[in-house]
Amino acid sequence: MFDLIPVVMPLIVIIVIIMIFLSFVPLGLWISAVSAGVKVGIFSLIGMRLRRVRADKIIRPLIKAQKAGMDVNANQLESHLLSGGRVDNVVDALIAAHRANLDLSFERAAAIDLAGRNVFEAVRMSVTPKIIETPWISAVAINGIEVKVVAKVTVRTNLARLVGGAGEETIIARVGEGIVTTVGSSQSHKSVLENPDLISRTVLAKGLDNGTAFEILSIDIADVDIGRNIGAHLQIQQAEADKQIAQAKAEERRATAIAKEQEMKAEVEHMKSKVVEAEAQVPMALAEALRNGNLGVMDYYRMQNIQSDTNMKNNIGMTDIGKIFKSQNDPNDKSIN
Repeated sequence: MFDLIPVVMPLIVIIVIIMIFLSFVPLGLWISAVSAGVKVGIFSLIGMRLRRVRADKIIRPLIKAQKAGMDVNANQLESHLLSGGRVDNVVDALIAAHRANLDLSFERAAAIDLAGRNVFEAVRMSVTPKIIETPWISAVAINGIEVKVVAKVTVRTNLARLVGGAGEETIIARVGEGIVTTVGSSQSHKSVLENPDLISRTVLAKGLDNGTAFEILSIDIADVDIGRNIGAHLQIQQAEADKQIAQAKAEERRATAIAKEQEMKAEVEHMKSKVVEAEAQVPMALAEALRNGNLGVMDYYRMQNIQSDTNMKNNIGMTDIGKIFKSQNDPNDKSIN
């Protein structure tokens, strides 16, 4: 048994060395690359392992790209992977663009991918345009009738403006703005119903795809509907507001009149109090005049007789006999028939 130790130990060491080597070198992946005609050195694979880069995420897309005739190397793919990009997506986009004769370089595809956009879907949309349907867009014609429109916008990706270009939300917003402007400049809602293609032509001529990641191919009106009479509704609201304003002004005038009436009543009461005060001072003035000799006793009695006659006449005038006598002397008086 001890005689086998010198023979077994070298075999164990060799097996351990092979296992360590295979742990650093993906031998199966290297064989696949060589068999596919992709020139990848064994030390390049070891360097990827040391840089903690998964070699399968580089070698398999590299094999796919070179089989499709793309001029892509392992360093470009590894750099893009280390930057946080999706290598498979970029390679698939390059192959699709190459098949469709689209001008798309690896640098532009990588930039689009790093910008957060799906570059493969963008290439597919460049080949097969996409239809974007807007929600119901409400607009009002000059005659005050509301018109509701649904449009379908056919777009394709503009790869040159995909980085930094606006998305679908901007396209929908601009188309909605164009529809509102076009309907709002129409004299009547009937003209919009008769010629819905007028909206399409007018909106399409505005160049709504400027600064976006898309190129608008067509704008088609899918549905048109009539809404409320906004003009009449606004006139009703204005009339109601005018009515409330008039009522408020009338209430203000009434309050002012009541205040003036109360003020006049207060003034009359004040004048009455002054009269009563003056009448209260008359006896004192008469007494003072009698004491000073300015008024004689006979003058005082004559004044009393005159006052008594005046009071008697006033009392008679308030009775029915007085009214009858007055009506006989005055034919225009109709107080007693």
